[in-house]
Amino acid sequence: MHVFLHITLTQTILLFLTYKGPTHLCNCFFSIWSENMAQSVSEMVQEPLAVKTQPLVEKAQTIPDKAQPLADLRQLLPPVDKLQAVLFDVDGTLADSDPLHYVAFRDMLQKEGYNDGVPVTEDWFREHISGKHNSDIGKDLFPSWDQEKQDKWLDEKEAYFRRLAAQHLEPVRGLHRLTDWVREKGLRRAAVTNAPRPNAEQMIDTLGLKDFFDHVVVGSECERAKPFPDPYLKALEQVGVSAENAFAIEDSPSGLKAAVSAGLPVVGITTGNPGSALLDAGASFLIKDYNDPALWEQLKE
Repeated sequence: MHVFLHITLTQTILLFLTYKGPTHLCNCFFSIWSENMAQSVSEMVQEPLAVKTQPLVEKAQTIPDKAQPLADLRQLLPPVDKLQAVLFDVDGTLADSDPLHYVAFRDMLQKEGYNDGVPVTEDWFREHISGKHNSDIGKDLFPSWDQEKQDKWLDEKEAYFRRLAAQHLEPVRGLHRLTDWVREKGLRRAAVTNAPRPNAEQMIDTLGLKDFFDHVVVGSECERAKPFPDPYLKALEQVGVSAENAFAIEDSPSGLKAAVSAGLPVVGITTGNPGSALLDAGASFLIKDYNDPALWEQLKE
């Protein structure tokens, strides 16, 4: 039908304009009709092929590269019968303290006139502050200040944080369930943190864990803080356990990188950072808190 209309409305007009008699008209009409029919058939044959081929190409582009590491192939925790130690980060791991740090930084930076006095956002805090050591934070925030002025400002910020923590700090849900299990198994334990020692000790005390930890390792007291492995290597040395017989728990990409670099499998806890960022940093698997079935599945006898 499409071919017939095309001839009738367009090419037939031209035929009548060059009319030389009935026989000439019929021959020309048949010739043009045949040519157009052949072209249409060709188009109809090609179009379905294009439709069928395109999805195949698109599907092929979605096939994952088999050489890429898969999440289920990540290093898991040591078997319980070989486990000898558990190493805990502090901020964001024992307690969801990042919201308190955020408030302290937000208020003090606004008072300082940082960002033209506009309060920094939680997303900004996670990107620029969370998990980092204070010496690096001071240089990033106030590059024109000398070290003494940076340190004084950060000390004031930490004092403000401790006042907030004394009133509002709460353990991550299920924390004491895990610490009781660690005690019951007779495992060695250490806290490994980039927090200043006064902060770490106050938080540990507030959470009722003063007598739980055998050691508290502070990043600023090591040659290099997280994300370098030095704090975790020091903790392993202090508890006298090799990395293959221990695991760490971390909430930040910086801390995860440090623990992974020390050879430890790491549980990523998503109290303050996206799970994707923790997996990218090397987490063996993720938990939302210490009641998460994923954790207890790994700790089965």
